[in-house]
Amino acid sequence: MSFFRKLFNRSTPREEQAPPPAAEEVVEIVAEDAPAAEADLAAVAEVPGLEPVVAPVVAPVVAPVAEAEPAPAPQPKPERRGGWFSRLSEGLSKSSRSITGSITSIFTKKKLDKATLQDLEDVLLQADLGLPMAERIVKEVSTGRYDKEIDPEEVKRILASEVSKVLKPVEVPFSFSAAQKPFIILVVGVNGAGKTTTIGKLGAIARSEGYKVMFAACDTFRAAAIEQLNVWGGRIGAKVMSRPTGADASGLAFDAMAEAKADGTDILFIDTAGRLQNKQYLMDELDKIVRVIKKQDETAPHAVLLVLDATTGQNAMAQAEIFTKVAGVTGLIMTKLDGTARGGILVAIAEKYRIPVHAIGVGEQIEDLQPFDADGFARAIAGLEER
Repeated sequence: MSFFRKLFNRSTPREEQAPPPAAEEVVEIVAEDAPAAEADLAAVAEVPGLEPVVAPVVAPVVAPVAEAEPAPAPQPKPERRGGWFSRLSEGLSKSSRSITGSITSIFTKKKLDKATLQDLEDVLLQADLGLPMAERIVKEVSTGRYDKEIDPEEVKRILASEVSKVLKPVEVPFSFSAAQKPFIILVVGVNGAGKTTTIGKLGAIARSEGYKVMFAACDTFRAAAIEQLNVWGGRIGAKVMSRPTGADASGLAFDAMAEAKADGTDILFIDTAGRLQNKQYLMDELDKIVRVIKKQDETAPHAVLLVLDATTGQNAMAQAEIFTKVAGVTGLIMTKLDGTARGGILVAIAEKYRIPVHAIGVGEQIEDLQPFDADGFARAIAGLEER
């Protein structure tokens, strides 16, 4: 079973298509102005395995991106890295080293006492695992072991076990029903979280498996986001509906739904503006998009995916709360876990909000976005080997 179908459990899967495209580096564009965006767009790599297609767009559209220079001669592809657990461990290495290095230092040839337990709790809190989780781990470590030496490896096993207990209930595959066509996916999150890039990756994987995909560039407040989706659409052969910066986002979402129904689109991804509570008018716009979507289909959006940047730490907690209130988040994808020593924030969010976690990203390549595996995540962050 391929990645997209593992993430999106379609009730009537199509005939097997080619495997997901090989991974190439993709750059998330966060610039606010078009000139700066052009430089970033040049760095967005083509997705191998798909014919480059100029994606149809609905007029009026943003100015087309300037033609790229002729592609240089292909370079030898780097040797492919190991399996998913290897990439997961590599991606979580900053968080893992921060936690396990301290555990080794605290417990090597030392008896368990009040001071060592306090040190352990401090380490877990610094990793953004959250106070409830930290307290449970400390309690489990101390049970029956007080005033005795404890092997650091045993502490790591306890850490992995407790983290897995919290994450397992939110390890929820995406529900993708054939009865809902087009399947409307509203994607929300703040600027810089990897929202637009995540849409592009999911769209590329879906296209490689034969699904008809459309993008609606409803982050009309950022020219860079509009241009990026147009580039993705052109590269993977997905239709893109976009309008000039400042256009009405909810109107565009409405028209995109109508077009998706008319042309038999399987999946419609709707990108949205990504600012938070200090930009109330944008949150109001998001609420308006949801209302307008329901005018055409009261069951839509069929999914609201929140993309969170792990490097933002505790800010991700606030984002989960606010976006859930405004848009009714049904699941989340956490990105950039490879860029932080505080990867435990996913655990804290899972424990507090119980939002299903569908996928995580530990790098820029398409293959670095994978369905969420609670046990694998727990073992990787604890520095343990794969079972």
